[in-house]
Amino acid sequence: MAKKSKTVFVCQECGYESPKWMGQCVCGAWNSFVEEKIVTGEENDPRRRTGIGASHLGGINKAGRLADVKGSDADERIATGSKELDRVLGGGMVKGSLTLISGEPGIGKSTLLMQTADSISKGGRKVLYVSGEESEIQLKMRADRICGEISDNFMVLSETNMENIAQCAVETEAGFIIVDSIQTVYSSALDSAPGSVSQVRACGNELMRLGKTCGIPVFIVAHVTKSGELAGPKIVEHLVDCVLHFTGERNHELRILRSFKNRFGTTSEIGAFEMTQDGLKGIENLSQTFLEGTEEAREGSTVSAVYEGTRPLLLEIQALTSPTNIGFARRTAIGIDLSRLNMILAVLEKKAGISMINQDVYVNVVGGLRPEGTYTDLSVAMSVYSSYRGKEPEQKTIVFGEIGLTGELRGVQHADKIVKEAVRMGYKKIILPRANAVKLASAAGEDVRIIGVSEIGEAIRVCFP
Repeated sequence: MAKKSKTVFVCQECGYESPKWMGQCVCGAWNSFVEEKIVTGEENDPRRRTGIGASHLGGINKAGRLADVKGSDADERIATGSKELDRVLGGGMVKGSLTLISGEPGIGKSTLLMQTADSISKGGRKVLYVSGEESEIQLKMRADRICGEISDNFMVLSETNMENIAQCAVETEAGFIIVDSIQTVYSSALDSAPGSVSQVRACGNELMRLGKTCGIPVFIVAHVTKSGELAGPKIVEHLVDCVLHFTGERNHELRILRSFKNRFGTTSEIGAFEMTQDGLKGIENLSQTFLEGTEEAREGSTVSAVYEGTRPLLLEIQALTSPTNIGFARRTAIGIDLSRLNMILAVLEKKAGISMINQDVYVNVVGGLRPEGTYTDLSVAMSVYSSYRGKEPEQKTIVFGEIGLTGELRGVQHADKIVKEAVRMGYKKIILPRANAVKLASAAGEDVRIIGVSEIGEAIRVCFP
């Protein structure tokens, strides 16, 4: 049967298709449409995801009762060999899942996937590592450095043609597939260049069909832009089941893996790794890593806490205030939302009686972590006040809580788990909102003081007696 083709116009920003060129897309972008030639295949179209789970007759899917669908395969998780990666994925990989991992060049994406492939292959499952950017020799050099003895189940393929990749995966009976990267892979059914909207859609659909019909977990790597956002069309995020992002500083060994989308688990979980000569190693006691150098009380520094996913984390908040030399005071925040910092400074001026109009303010979360939520509000305020007044907080003191616009302190979730972590780390004084302190009076030991405060002025008096 002869193939037919049609021409459509596709938005480079959101992937919206239109039969004619449009000046402005429905997503609001201007002049973002490019012409794409779509080739339609025969009836047995590989782009169809027939047979993913429902019964079908004559190539046509039939609807079935959800209660009759067996969930044993979906419930079974495949351990990756890394506790931190399993934590972010929600307990391990799900059969038939498609996971995307992104990050800056050199951050450790390929290293993590190489270690994962090595661990799974040594566990008895066949692994196919497909690279469109490296040769087999380059992959072998990296594997020798970080994997040691290589299992016979570990197979590599240097290929960019999607049809050849799918055929090789079926012939080798692979139980785990890695594609590095999706922007280098192309389908011969399309004339557009690799990395375009139509190519990413077609290759993503083929990997999805291959994984779901055969029950194979698939990992794909995606590039990022200079600003750290996912490069290429956003459609790649909608295709996959999980979106993981690798962050970290090149001059530091700490790497953070965060989940932004997960159909099989929470999206608030993070994984911590340390980059070594032998590859990435998981960090279980992350609080200890963030609190290095906090044994002595220092001006402008307080210890706070957040709750990420399923574990509490203690971290150091540093602040520096200095008289401004120009007309407008500067506000700089690393790890803290700048608008949140401006609100905290306004509350300090109104409720604590300090003038910040002629003061440059710098706030930093030590370690490179960007905590989510409002756990660190009170710690940021105390660090700024400490630097402005030149006062040092007491040793072994932890401060956390949310600040409202009226200066009141609001309770935070999982305060009991944070208190237990603080006690485990040896802290003797815990300052938190009164709403949480009432419920945690008996949670700490006899030598640990839990002090509840209701407004920012009271917190200052308690923190700097």
